[in-house]
Amino acid sequence: MNFSCEKALLAAAVSTTSRTVAAKSSIPAMEGILIEANDQLRLTGYNLETGIRTTVPADIQETGSLVLSARLFVEIIRKIPDDIVFFSTKDHMVNIRCGMSEFNIMGMDTEEFPELPAVEQQCSITLPQPTLRSMIAQTLFAVSDNESRPIHTGSLFEVDHNYLTVVSVDGYRLALRQETVTQTAGGDAFSFVVPGSALSEVEKICSGEEDVTIHQGARHIMFRAGDTVLVCRRLEGEFLAYRNAIPKNNPIQIQCDAKELLASLERVSLIISEKLKSPLRCVFGDGMVSISTKTGIGDAADQCPITGDGQGLEIGFNNKYLMDALKAAPAQRLRMEFSSGVAPCVILPAEGEENFIYMVLPVRLKAN
Repeated sequence: MNFSCEKALLAAAVSTTSRTVAAKSSIPAMEGILIEANDQLRLTGYNLETGIRTTVPADIQETGSLVLSARLFVEIIRKIPDDIVFFSTKDHMVNIRCGMSEFNIMGMDTEEFPELPAVEQQCSITLPQPTLRSMIAQTLFAVSDNESRPIHTGSLFEVDHNYLTVVSVDGYRLALRQETVTQTAGGDAFSFVVPGSALSEVEKICSGEEDVTIHQGARHIMFRAGDTVLVCRRLEGEFLAYRNAIPKNNPIQIQCDAKELLASLERVSLIISEKLKSPLRCVFGDGMVSISTKTGIGDAADQCPITGDGQGLEIGFNNKYLMDALKAAPAQRLRMEFSSGVAPCVILPAEGEENFIYMVLPVRLKAN
């Protein structure tokens, strides 16, 4: 194998593929990046759960393939000067030259590297990368990390005609985002669940402005963004019937400025820590919400103006769960709906299209 390419392009590809390399494995090749130089230069990282393959513009003199230790390869490419990288192999010895720097390191046989799963494309959707990136970022925080319900350690992707809905739940909160999609193929309605760990990588590969296409297979999902492909397994099981879980026709409705309310919550949360946990006590009055908490080091209180009458509703929240929802909400003005102090709080946009819904379960408050 013999090729040359620009350091910046190779560095970006190595950085992307290394994120799905197994950290520790009994098979040494699993800790490496597969390099293939044929009609184009391809780099692949795969940990049997998620795999990323990307192509790099290169001048290929001689075809071939081998596996290089990802940890070492990443460090070499990161530290070499910004110049053209010359890469050649003889048997399993790899020679990397760039500027005045030169490395000779041992590669590994490609036979031990697992094959990236082929995705039989049953259905697919295409949407702009910035849209998918924002949908993931605004729902990923609510993915469960509890392995006792594996299906909820991922996000549900639901395609219905020209709408894509992404839903995450973890037993304490729910995050839903909906957008229209222009291209669907293979069916008007279909759904699948993508692991949260894979979605955080999808968010990173959707760094451009072009379209991303999502292909649904029988057991795997493929995301294709530009020159990069990510393949991950589908999560199997029965996802929460989320439409039934969101309370409708809530009698108490107020509006607030997301940033103002978040700032108040952050101030009161200063005395809450991992060791000193305490719920936020929120009292929604007419035109004002009073927020307070008490921990072992003292107490804190703040007020934030709202629009509407909360009818004196007193409700407790885990500070992190409520703040996560307010940070993720893609709107400045929010509508918060309640039915009682022990029922979920529903957060929606105050005006315009209802393209997101967040639901946060309350925490029981001790008597004053």
